[in-house]
Amino acid sequence: MTVLIVTNEEDVTADMVVVHLNASGVPVVRLDPADVTDGVALSGEYVHGSFRGHLSSAGRLVSVSGLRSIWMRRPGAAAARAAVPSAWLTQEAEQALYGMLRGCDVRWMNHPDAARRARYKPWQLRLAQRCGLPVPATLITTFPQAAREFAERYPDLVVKPVSGAHPQDPPRAVPTSRVGPDADFSAVAYGPTLLQRRVAKCADIRLTAVGEQLLAARKATGAETEVDVRFAASDAPWCPVEVAPRVAEGVRAYLRDAELAYGAFDFVEDADGTWWFLECNQSGQFGFIEVDTGQPIARTIAEWLAQPASEEQPHANGASAKVP
Repeated sequence: MTVLIVTNEEDVTADMVVVHLNASGVPVVRLDPADVTDGVALSGEYVHGSFRGHLSSAGRLVSVSGLRSIWMRRPGAAAARAAVPSAWLTQEAEQALYGMLRGCDVRWMNHPDAARRARYKPWQLRLAQRCGLPVPATLITTFPQAAREFAERYPDLVVKPVSGAHPQDPPRAVPTSRVGPDADFSAVAYGPTLLQRRVAKCADIRLTAVGEQLLAARKATGAETEVDVRFAASDAPWCPVEVAPRVAEGVRAYLRDAELAYGAFDFVEDADGTWWFLECNQSGQFGFIEVDTGQPIARTIAEWLAQPASEEQPHANGASAKVP
């Protein structure tokens, strides 16, 4: 049985998992949807109520019925590298490829439908609150007056993108920034703006969840004014940290309700030791955490992917809870 990794060709993080799969003798095929019709081929046949499908990538042929798991990592746009690319061809290639894969009886990390839903920030915040994870007061608005009133109630604010990244090629990270209560909020009328009460943090927390396994790392804050850990000047390393039972319970509930097998959770820790939920990236990076902490994240992912699909699988990720 083969593990299928669906990701772009530049995803070096996926290589860390491939190394462990190869070492354990688990067959693995890596496929970038961008190469459909140009290096990636597919074929599916429906005859007499049964389905036979095959995928070919980098000269390797795999039967769809021979897959044990699919890791949807960071795939490129389907058929983007075709000889004559077009929006129509991308749509056709996505329908064909993901339609075939959705018919597989496999374990997903993560199922495309669950992953797409999990990207929405308002949905994340609501689910985290329901699962018992503390969430800072947040406003998403295009009403300048609403922004002003929110700033009056919470004078110490940060502003961040609703989607998380600027849509350029390649995507550019947009830093989270502080906003003063006397700021001119008239510009929010030109696009949805996310304002959030700033948590006076003493550390950033990255919790990587792989199935039931929770691997958390802590990075001490370099300065009181530091907001976005991605752009911080601090050289403090990430260090392993224990996950409190209440946080672990909330994170596992989040994964179960979101139907996710993997999630990279970002928290900030305040002076009282409370972990405040900021977001969960369903395909977040983990390599930099593993390098600093030595936590076996890649090996844990490989072990999850290598498990055989259970005979009774309520849904693609193996959880039984309903989606909120």
